[in-house]
Amino acid sequence: MRSFDFAPLYRATVGFDQIADMMDRVLANDGAQPTYPPYNIEKTADDRYRISIAVAGFSDADLSVEVKDHALVVSARKADEDGPRAYLHRGIATRAFERRFQLADHVRVVGASHADGMLHIDLTREIPEALKPRRIEIATSRAIEKDVVDAQSVN
Repeated sequence: MRSFDFAPLYRATVGFDQIADMMDRVLANDGAQPTYPPYNIEKTADDRYRISIAVAGFSDADLSVEVKDHALVVSARKADEDGPRAYLHRGIATRAFERRFQLADHVRVVGASHADGMLHIDLTREIPEALKPRRIEIATSRAIEKDVVDAQSVN
């Protein structure tokens, strides 16, 4: 595996710490990403997303969805069942898991639902008004001349 040194990036930039930290985290995971439970990430509109996680065998009480430090953390722990069971074949995994998703700035979790063995988490990107592009009106030279004439007539 290749290792990258991000020290020059830290020395030459200001305010990009999150990007460098995220790259460090991604490169530190050397392919040992868990594959359980399977999930989908879909874009449902321009600023809306949905994460769907297959959670067959888990009830609402077994699941936990939290947001902390710009990360969405989905975890599950199956409650102890009443007595031991004798399985002839056990193909439905109900082992405990924790799945993390890094959220970009201004991405907010708006809801979660659990139906038919799927956990759906809806997200939206809400850009603050101050960061949205705005149109600046360009003053014409006539308007400036008129203001100067009005100012002279007042004095």
